[in-house]
Amino acid sequence: MPDITYRKIEAGDNRAIAELIRMVFREFGIDRPGTVYTDPTTDHLFELFTHPGSAYWIACAGAEIAGGCGVYPTPGLPGQCAELVKFYLAAPFRGQGTGRRLMELCFESALELSFRQLYLETFPELGKAVGMYEKAGFRYLPGPLGNSGHFACNIWMLKNL
Repeated sequence: MPDITYRKIEAGDNRAIAELIRMVFREFGIDRPGTVYTDPTTDHLFELFTHPGSAYWIACAGAEIAGGCGVYPTPGLPGQCAELVKFYLAAPFRGQGTGRRLMELCFESALELSFRQLYLETFPELGKAVGMYEKAGFRYLPGPLGNSGHFACNIWMLKNL
């Protein structure tokens, strides 16, 4: 397997990362309304992450996109809090530290963007990811924060940076 490199999202990545995200949703049976699966911004991540206060990282294995993860100032979040968003890895790249490195790059970006907390929304079906979030210091919340529009998510977590 080729070495993994990390870079910011580019305009030409939109189709491949959207396909990867939707593939993961189908894999885990969470391809339903109220999720990133049906969110129209999933097809335009490069444009979405030109928004001030945002960053999106891509993991590449040679020319193949292995995954991605971003930080976004979701409307309605408390001051100095951003959301860890659209964090997905293709199956062959899980369990090798690639996701952890993407998450760390997002922590660094969030701090550079003057955020002090990161919020996320997820599903119990993504149990390995939830375990990674717990190990990274995210704690459970009783309900959602902000206005992501992803009403189907039922796990909400927050981390102090």
